[in-house]
Parts: sequence; C-alpha cells; structure tokens
Amino acid sequence: MVHHFDMGVWLLFLSYATSVVGATIGLTCAHQAQARGVTPNVRLGWLALAALSIGGIGIWLMHFIAILGFSTPGQPIRFDIARTALSAVLAITAVFVGLVVFGVRQKSATWRLIVAGAVTGLAVNLMHYTGMWAVNVKGDLSYNPFLVVLSIIIAVGAATAALWFTVRTDGLPQRLMAGLVMGVAVVGMHFVGMAAVDVNLDANAPDPAGVEVFSFLFPVFILSAAALALPIVAILTTQKDDDITPDEPLDRPLDTAAVR
Repeated sequence: MVHHFDMGVWLLFLSYATSVVGATIGLTCAHQAQARGVTPNVRLGWLALAALSIGGIGIWLMHFIAILGFSTPGQPIRFDIARTALSAVLAITAVFVGLVVFGVRQKSATWRLIVAGAVTGLAVNLMHYTGMWAVNVKGDLSYNPFLVVLSIIIAVGAATAALWFTVRTDGLPQRLMAGLVMGVAVVGMHFVGMAAVDVNLDANAPDPAGVEVFSFLFPVFILSAAALALPIVAILTTQKDDDITPDEPLDRPLDTAAVR
C-alpha cells in the first residue's frame, strides 16, 4: 500500500503555492530581461535568476514538498542525497536553456516558443524522474508508460503557455496568471507522474540505502529561501515595469529572414 498524502492534503496546496510563487518571480525576472538598454550579459543574468526561481523553487522545491507525503506504511523510505541534489541542478539548468532558446523577446519566432516550451516542460519531467531515482524503498519502483507520456504532455503544454504569457502580457496580474498556469504544469505533472509509480515492496529485501527526508529538510528550506531571495532583491532594486520596452510590437509581422 502506497500513500501520496500521508501528511495530509494540505501538502498539495502548499506545493502548488510554492510552484506559483517561484514561477511568478522567475517570469518577472524573464520579463526584466526585455528592459531597454539591457546588455547581453545582463540579459543572461536575469535569465539565470529566472531559471533559479522557476527551476529551483517553482519546480524542484515543489516536488520536494509534495514528496513529503509519499510513504510506504510499515516500510522505510530513504533518499540518495547526491541524486536529490542532481535533480535540482538539472531543473535549474534545463529551465535556463529553455529561456535562452526562447530569448524572452516579443520578436521570438514561433519555433523558438515551441522548442523552449518543450525544453522547459521536459525540465519538469527530468527533475521529477531524477528525483524519484533518488527515492529508495524496500523493493523497487516501476512506471506506467501511458501516465509517464501523459505527464510529459501536461508539462510541455502548460510550460509553453506560461512562456507565451511572459511576452504577451505586461503587468504583475498577467504574470501572476502565467505563474498560475506554470504551477498547474508542475503540480499536474508531479501527481500524474506519481500516479504512474508502481511500488513493488519486498519484505525480504535489505533496508534501502540513503537518509531520511527529515534529516536534510532544514538545510533544503534554508537554501531555497536564499535562492528565492536573490531574484526578489534583484527585482526590488531594479527599474520598474514602466521602464521596460518591448523589443518589437506584438502585431508586427515576423521577419523570418532576421530570425534566421
């Protein structure tokens, strides 16, 4: 018997709120990358902060909070620290790549949106299944292929929509809406991915290697708070939205020759 809400359904709401906050702050950083006169290096800096917030908080921390409810009653669950850390690095790196591909510019071609949405959505999946790779149980884990594919479709579709919102909206309410969409992508993907898990427990198997989740819970939240503080401080100490100018008007025909 496997439980996904062993600590209560409130973890679902907390994980979703965490994802929305991380995504909204990250998309705000991505929006700042459009500011008038921003140099390529500064733009990359904003995108790095966006990736830290979206990938580190909106995706990885959400997964970590939600996984607290995963349990196999009567049997221990342990975590591989190195693989858990790897999942965080992969999430941040993959989101950064997706944002760089997209460029976060209104003149970005449709193909860039599709590619960046796919990369960012797959980043959610990559983080999730790497994070699950870090979970050790008294037995083994297997996955339902159909639900795995469904989780990928959910993540890619909603991540693409969130990126589209980033360049098609101007203002905190609109970016909050984009964050809500991104939160749906991450949380939806997570729990569909968890539904795909089939835990095969073996009472005769050796106890799983690793550490208990609560033994490194405090350091995770301290590091996450620091990671979230960096983009927040950057946003609060930089120019306001009124100083941000789109690269090109939304209704200007795409110059495919320039994109190429």
